[in-house]
Amino acid sequence: MKSKTFYVAAFHIVCWILVALPAVVFVPQHVRWDTGIYLLRLCLPVLLCLVFYLNYLWLVPRFFVNRKLGVYVCVNLALVVVLALCMECIVFLIHEAEFAVGMAPPLPDRALPPSLMVMAFSVVKNMFPFILSVALATSLRLAMRWEEAEKGRKEMEIRKTEAELDNLRNQVNPHFLLNTLNNIYALISFDADKAQRAVLSLSALLRQMLYGGKGNSVSLKDETDFIRNYVELMRLRLSRNVKVDFTASVPEGDGVRIAPFILISIVENAFKHGVSTAKPCFVSISITSDGESIVCDVRNSNFPKSDTDRSGHGIGLEQVARRLDIAYAGKYQWDSGVSGNGGVYYSKITIYDTKLCNNR
Repeated sequence: MKSKTFYVAAFHIVCWILVALPAVVFVPQHVRWDTGIYLLRLCLPVLLCLVFYLNYLWLVPRFFVNRKLGVYVCVNLALVVVLALCMECIVFLIHEAEFAVGMAPPLPDRALPPSLMVMAFSVVKNMFPFILSVALATSLRLAMRWEEAEKGRKEMEIRKTEAELDNLRNQVNPHFLLNTLNNIYALISFDADKAQRAVLSLSALLRQMLYGGKGNSVSLKDETDFIRNYVELMRLRLSRNVKVDFTASVPEGDGVRIAPFILISIVENAFKHGVSTAKPCFVSISITSDGESIVCDVRNSNFPKSDTDRSGHGIGLEQVARRLDIAYAGKYQWDSGVSGNGGVYYSKITIYDTKLCNNR
């Protein structure tokens, strides 16, 4: 913050030095060392500076921004007219000072006062630099106000996004836990040993959910291990007619990041709709990454739910869509549908942001 204030102040100082330079550079050669003429010539940039900061610091924030345009216009008009008259007097004094040292011709008809028309024209001419100073101050102040409002809006969007991600994460975890507990409950009735192994697997999963999904991102390897454990847990309760394939090819380490628990719902969906106790079926899960993108390709036998079966209500997939929009806006592609004459359902997510840049 201090650094920004310093640069803004330095910018203002440099700009006003550039405005004042012509007044002291373009002085006639024979009067370059006349202090009085220098001071008189500096009056114009000083008056311009006065008009600028009266608007920048007071008139624009207090009246223009608060829609008191009448007061803003009247005060500026009076200020510009008064300073234009002052400038006319200063120009006259400069000419007199240069005439006194022999560097300017005498004014025509010095004994006669100038006509009202001539004075009015001179005053109007002198008003233009001050009007320009008012316009610049107003434009700069409004631009800074817009920048501050835009910064505040972006910060609010970030906080809103983080809150939505936390909310969605809190919804995903109980949804997944409910399905897994149902699986273990079904397993207890016919194989207690497998049920015990399932509890151990669930314990490992819960540990990962509690400690691995706190932030906005996790390493792809950790997320892949999480899904692998889930698949192994599902294998325990599936019959022999279900073929389950899981393959993963991801870089080691934390170089590739992903939003936590963003893929588990489509894996759950594959087991929910791709498994039959009576027919041969399959679930195939592939997660790959080349460091530049992440691809999760899930395919399964298609056994769609009937209209009367509303279990799940599609909550998991709705959460996937929402989380993808929040975490990877404009940087992902999700293709899904039915192929193979309706016998295979596929869901393929491709993510083109392996650093989770949208959440920085």
